[in-house]
Amino acid sequence: MSIEIYNTKTGRKSPLVTMEEGKLKLYVCGITAYDYCHIGHARSALVFDMIVRYLRYRGYDVTFIRNFTDIDDKIIKRAQEQNTTCEELSSRFIAMFHEDMASLGILPPTIEPKATDHLPEIIELVEDLIRKGLAYQVDTDVYFRVTGFGGYGSLSGRNLEDMQAGARISVNEKKEHPMDFALWKGSKPGEPTWESPWGPGRPGWHIECSAMSRKYLGNSFDIHGGGKDLVFPHHENEMAQSEGATGEEFVKYWVHHGFVTIKDEKMSKSLGNFLTIREVIEKFAPEALRLFIFSTHYRNPLDYSEAAMLDAVAGLNRLYTCLAEIEQLPASGNDQAAGTISKADREKIETLAERFLKAMDNDFNSAQALGHLFEGVKILNKIRQHLPGKPAGLDLLLLKNGAKSIREMANTLGLLSEEPVRYIQKEQEKIIKTLSITPEEIEKGIAERTAAREAKNWARADEIRDQLLAQGIDLKDGPSGTTWQVKLP
Repeated sequence: MSIEIYNTKTGRKSPLVTMEEGKLKLYVCGITAYDYCHIGHARSALVFDMIVRYLRYRGYDVTFIRNFTDIDDKIIKRAQEQNTTCEELSSRFIAMFHEDMASLGILPPTIEPKATDHLPEIIELVEDLIRKGLAYQVDTDVYFRVTGFGGYGSLSGRNLEDMQAGARISVNEKKEHPMDFALWKGSKPGEPTWESPWGPGRPGWHIECSAMSRKYLGNSFDIHGGGKDLVFPHHENEMAQSEGATGEEFVKYWVHHGFVTIKDEKMSKSLGNFLTIREVIEKFAPEALRLFIFSTHYRNPLDYSEAAMLDAVAGLNRLYTCLAEIEQLPASGNDQAAGTISKADREKIETLAERFLKAMDNDFNSAQALGHLFEGVKILNKIRQHLPGKPAGLDLLLLKNGAKSIREMANTLGLLSEEPVRYIQKEQEKIIKTLSITPEEIEKGIAERTAAREAKNWARADEIRDQLLAQGIDLKDGPSGTTWQVKLP
């Protein structure tokens, strides 16, 4: 099986063929470090964490670069508002970003470069563009000349003439063309500055990613990723300046994920629908957020709601409960007994990994892949519930192998990373603290129900079971008596 990836530039899926066999170079645009990360940032980080995990599982040696923008208009404005330096502000939010990523279980990139650590590389790239006639200086600013690059607009599918017609040109516009963009900005009073051949200033936003990707991945690399909001102008401008400077194809595959919305509106602080990662994981387990995000294909819009997160919690509990219950089955069965599992169910469990991988190979279709895992859980639960008292060894082996396969596949998404039995215990302990019934009252109810059953008062026994179930307590009758557990969502 080969992996197929949707390429934003071509508008279609094509087989993944890396520039160097067995190795893959990936660059993803990181945060502008001036505020707490929101769930849109979480989606971006989790999507590319999933992609990196899966590519490594499929045998690729992945070099993953994700940058930090630590100098920018927003950072300067926020630092002035807080009466601090840009360096202090960006360092503080980079540290918080790392805390958020660790809480989500996101693997660290190979390298995390910062823009301000790469001024020599940025200046060198701007000089290259000036020498080639693709950039020009106005006072202490330097602009990229879009009319000098024939492929401008090819990534976003835009026409330069149409873009010019729609642009607003100010009276004192210094640029040759309204779509020309800044490579270097001369400093204003009170702003951080670095020396350059064009005077004191700072880099533009787009040039930093081109300079850092060139340093760590070379002139050309395999995959460039980010949100759909970066296609234009950021990635369009990156491609123009990089290919203009080197004359080589910048990126083979452009991968962009969809937006996160709340009630079908894009997140906005002004609308009051802005949720940070920290706010979300105070209420919900990080793996539940993963499951919620991966339940939708990465290219599609994702609408966040508490109801959707509760569904994800319930789904996660269903996965862990199945694994925990199979884990607690006997280690071996009756090797003389004939198996009771149907051929169709056996085949579905045995081919589960193959179907999961086929879905993931189809442009990382995590939603379809998760569907196969839940189908597997449904079949395993059915098999387990109908096992005889002394199950056949072959049946036990299938159950345990099926559970192992589910966990291995889920791990490629960063899911089911905890020990199942311990996870269920922890979730039940959390819920017990919120119940209006004590363990002593539960045991008293079980004793009363046992007495009712011994007296063949089945109506009373059922009534007690229903009363406990209404309070979130699930009873299980077995050879050694009745046990109870908290019913998970």
